[in-house]
Amino acid sequence: MSGIVVILVVSFLLMLGLNVPIAVGIALATLLAVVGAGGDAAYIVANKLANGVDSFALLAIPFFILSGLLMGRGGMAHRLMNFAAVLVGWFPGGLAYVNTLTCVLFGSVSGSAAAAVSSIGGFMIPEMNRKGYPKEFNVALTTTAATTGLIIPPSNIMIVYSVAAGSVSVAALFLAGIVPGLVVGAAIMLVCLLRSLKGDLGAGERLPVVGDTKWARVRSAAGLVGRGFLQAFLSLLLVVIVIGGILSGLFTATEAAAIAVAYSFFLAVVWYREVKPRELPGILLEAGLTTAIVMLLIGASAGMSWLLASENIPQQASQALLGLSEHPLVLLLAINALLLVVGTFMDMTPAVLIFTPIFLPVMQRIGQAWGLSEAQVAIHFGIVIITNLCIGLCTPPVGSCLFIGCSVGRTTIARLTPALLPFFLAMIAALLAITYWPELSLRVPGWFGQPKS
Repeated sequence: MSGIVVILVVSFLLMLGLNVPIAVGIALATLLAVVGAGGDAAYIVANKLANGVDSFALLAIPFFILSGLLMGRGGMAHRLMNFAAVLVGWFPGGLAYVNTLTCVLFGSVSGSAAAAVSSIGGFMIPEMNRKGYPKEFNVALTTTAATTGLIIPPSNIMIVYSVAAGSVSVAALFLAGIVPGLVVGAAIMLVCLLRSLKGDLGAGERLPVVGDTKWARVRSAAGLVGRGFLQAFLSLLLVVIVIGGILSGLFTATEAAAIAVAYSFFLAVVWYREVKPRELPGILLEAGLTTAIVMLLIGASAGMSWLLASENIPQQASQALLGLSEHPLVLLLAINALLLVVGTFMDMTPAVLIFTPIFLPVMQRIGQAWGLSEAQVAIHFGIVIITNLCIGLCTPPVGSCLFIGCSVGRTTIARLTPALLPFFLAMIAALLAITYWPELSLRVPGWFGQPKS
């Protein structure tokens, strides 16, 4: 390892130890490493930071952030929860399934894990507490289930990955995330099922079904499901508009993000009227601040990625991994283990930008052994790395969903950790299934050929 890389790694770890914001820590570590190399540090770092965000695909991020905020504030979460309740709320431990399914549905329209924790958790956690569900279980469930919103499209982190991997179709990534996202959601529901068998999750929510005969009760139940679906229909339609428009060629992913904002604005302000015009400046300010943070992370990470590439670190890391073993199963296990560790101390955006160039060449070698094309490998690895890093959102010390969940649920990380462990194991099991079974990621994109981004 060269002296420049040593300076980079040591200074970055020091920044983390001092609790310096991750974007600032990456930028300062890169700056110090360039100084050590004797270059014009200020110019080089500023140039790489600016070039890092100079991508048309990244223009979709602020639009999806804004549409997610409008969805969260505009009453969509309540309507999706009501729909989930009539579908699964009547099972034993029904509110746990309602919570999970609502997070999956809300994630599919908002694309934000943080928004799901705050929006869904804000009313589901107190309701589950009131019905006698264990408090820490409720928070752990919401925190982990919310991450499915980053796997199921639309998803900002998929756009970031497409930039990091280079020439990867955003539309193909969106399609590839559908089945894996449902797999993760099903794994979380399995934990709820096993817990409900112990009998400490409370009873299901009794549906107000009426009728003197069996068929009358069936018709009554079908009517409840139908009404719940109609209430949630306009919210769910956003996914159809975004994905359908991209696949049909009507617009690109970036244009779809702008259309998502217009549609979310219409629902939140005009149709549901749950967002007042006087609230819009605050929502726009929040979207702008969030976008600034994301873009700073992207720019700073681009600078570090350039420095690592100039020192041939991706090639050296690939050779080291391939020297560890030639067996695909062992290599994939090593990559997942490393990414799980990375996810505990690094935010998703810089992790994707920094580690995609390092691990993707190894994945390409594995893909050759499996008979996959380079494009298929890039899509599959995108879902693997995103699913992996979603687990990091629920782990200390930098898990954003973990902190939001503790705040909403009014608990501490120490009390929450035991309740999180079964969900961690379920998510890791789902991750391994997604990793070793590429068909889960590639089946849906295969139905549509190779969609353009």
